[in-house]
Amino acid sequence: MSVTPDVRILPDGRLESKLADLKPVYTDGEAIAEANRCLYCHDAPCIAACPTGIDIPTFIRKIGTENLRGSARTILSANLLGYSCARVCPVEVLCAGACVYNAWHRTPIAIGRLQRYATERLVASGGAASLLTKAPANGKRVACVGAGPASLACAGYLALEGCTVTVYEKRAVAGGLNVTGVAPYKMHAEGGLAEVAFIRSLGVEFRTGVEVGRSILPERLLKEHDAVFLGCGLGTDSALDIPGAHGEGVTGAVGWIERMKLERGFGLAEVKHAVVIGGGNTAIDAARELARLGVPDVAILYRRTEADMSGYKHELSHAREEGVRLIERATPEAFVREDGALRAVRLADGREFACELAALAIGQGSLGSLASAFAGVKTDARGRVEVEALTGRTSNPKLWVGGDATGGELVVTAVQDGKRAARSIARALGIAERDGAAMRAGAE
Repeated sequence: MSVTPDVRILPDGRLESKLADLKPVYTDGEAIAEANRCLYCHDAPCIAACPTGIDIPTFIRKIGTENLRGSARTILSANLLGYSCARVCPVEVLCAGACVYNAWHRTPIAIGRLQRYATERLVASGGAASLLTKAPANGKRVACVGAGPASLACAGYLALEGCTVTVYEKRAVAGGLNVTGVAPYKMHAEGGLAEVAFIRSLGVEFRTGVEVGRSILPERLLKEHDAVFLGCGLGTDSALDIPGAHGEGVTGAVGWIERMKLERGFGLAEVKHAVVIGGGNTAIDAARELARLGVPDVAILYRRTEADMSGYKHELSHAREEGVRLIERATPEAFVREDGALRAVRLADGREFACELAALAIGQGSLGSLASAFAGVKTDARGRVEVEALTGRTSNPKLWVGGDATGGELVVTAVQDGKRAARSIARALGIAERDGAAMRAGAE
């Protein structure tokens, strides 16, 4: 199995390459010094705050004793996507936010940066698979639909348990939002591809360019596999139904980020003023990216107040430091155009804001219709698939669902969805779990 990320599918000249790493990987000395600040708490609150339950004090202690392989094994045993989570997790509101140092008004342990230090070399070099013990083949076949974090985690765990696992992805590139949607100053697309290569090295097969429902029918997947995991994520960006919304210059934020990360020659040469409409983390990410790419005037337009925003406060604070403005109580009424070109957005109260680019971050469509194409699957009023909370299993006994399709919003929660589903699938298929987890971690 290949352990080398196929970066050849990424074109040169991508806009994301202009955005430097915001938190570069630690040097050996920096990592050891930071690790030695950890108090190795009993009943550590950072563990409880991690959705995947990584034994954080243990992996940090191993860094402090220069046992890098042991540290990486501790992380990957609990979270196969520990490398990307180290870079994209909102640690400020998860593990680091729970660190006891916060109560003493001292800087918390840089858990994310230590986790990246422990995993990056091994994942990037292709050596991470050697940390994990794989069970003998058990003859069971599992399909994972979508190649984002939830499916990658589910596929990897089940492959380690001896299953034959195939991931079906409609795009030409696997990795989901870790490749197409993560802010480049956190992780470039190459990082997501390195993690895909790691999962492939565990024995997982990837079939890209295959769309379930068109290239292959759901009933065929169910017939040819003992279980199916659906980690298809969300659909396209939601649109605004107001005058001027259809045309050049108005785009979905998720779609814009994907083009910026993957498309050759995509640029911002003519953009001097940009607005991002929305109040979530996608809106803040897009605004920060625009500002860091050199757009002189970037504003977030939000229909309520800052207190009502779902985006993280620390991310908004960083955005302001980078020059982004927040316009509160801003409800777009129309996009103003001259000879078809976008010139401004007009609000319901009459205010106008100049813009050559407007990115809409007001939500994404649900792919519940894909799940409902599998016989016996139920969805709720919002189009989300109804699942057992602790397993992700649907009303179809051969189908499990996780990730954004069930309302998740973070890479780390998607990973946990995939891990829980893998354990449930293993039990349903009569596969005995080893050491109470989806893999044997080892003792190094």
